[in-house]
Amino acid sequence: MKYHILTGILLACTLIACGGSKKIVNTEQIKQVATVEEKAEKETVIEREAPEVEKDIMETPKKEPQKEISTPQNTDTKTHDENETVADTSVPDKIPLEAFDHTNYNNLVATYVSNEGNVNYEGFKRNWNTLRNYIKALGENMPTDAWTTEDKLAYWMNAYNAMTVDLILRNYPLESIKDIKDPWGQRFWKLGDKYYNLNEIEHKILRKMGDARIHFGINCASFSCPPLLNEAFTAQKVDAQLDTLARRFVNDTQRNTITPNSIEISEIFNWFAKDFKTNGSVIDFLNQYSDTQIASNAKKKYKEYNWSLNK
Repeated sequence: MKYHILTGILLACTLIACGGSKKIVNTEQIKQVATVEEKAEKETVIEREAPEVEKDIMETPKKEPQKEISTPQNTDTKTHDENETVADTSVPDKIPLEAFDHTNYNNLVATYVSNEGNVNYEGFKRNWNTLRNYIKALGENMPTDAWTTEDKLAYWMNAYNAMTVDLILRNYPLESIKDIKDPWGQRFWKLGDKYYNLNEIEHKILRKMGDARIHFGINCASFSCPPLLNEAFTAQKVDAQLDTLARRFVNDTQRNTITPNSIEISEIFNWFAKDFKTNGSVIDFLNQYSDTQIASNAKKKYKEYNWSLNK
């Protein structure tokens, strides 16, 4: 600013000198020149600083107006990552629970019963308390009307088989269940408020459930009986288990001899013929499971029953 004032003074002096005039420029003129120069200086400053201010504005990012984010309605829309696995948030079908836990019995038969149904009674006797505690638990958890048919089937067949093993252990060693006086009439086992025997469970409960396959599920501790299953029956598997046992027993050549025109079959099909005739003849029932189709007029005989202990 001082520079421009001095310039104005020098300019005035020069004009006086050049014009040959000895008249002195009055003070007012000098002030006017100074004012003009000061104004010019301010304008120059503004012009110089303006780009700097503009630069600051350019360097400061502008705040974008916030956009409204809409939520997609289609939940199947893929994300930006095509390989990303989208978690399935749907609720799986609830797996029904067993009405009674047969794990302890399952562990026993899995350990002491072979795949062929031979029973290690000595091993069972070493764990007799486990077996008795299982039977006690059965007595404390009787089936109710809320139980499914499958739960009831599993309960009563496991109960029958566990009690049969317990009956043998009470009289062991022995060669046959028939060495025991009235084996199926003994009332050793309290379930709920009453004592049961094997006859009652088989004839008053299981047979009345209307499924002839139960005869392949319960075991009378004898060789000619359908072999004892080395796993517990459960509600979830009982139908498949009974189908497997029926097919296995019918085609077991030690217990049944089947040809197209003649059959020699277990006494079980004679003793409980009524159960096997609900949907036709005994032969009709056999043909549901037999690997060999049997003629409807095939000759029929029954094998002698072997009551030897199944060990």
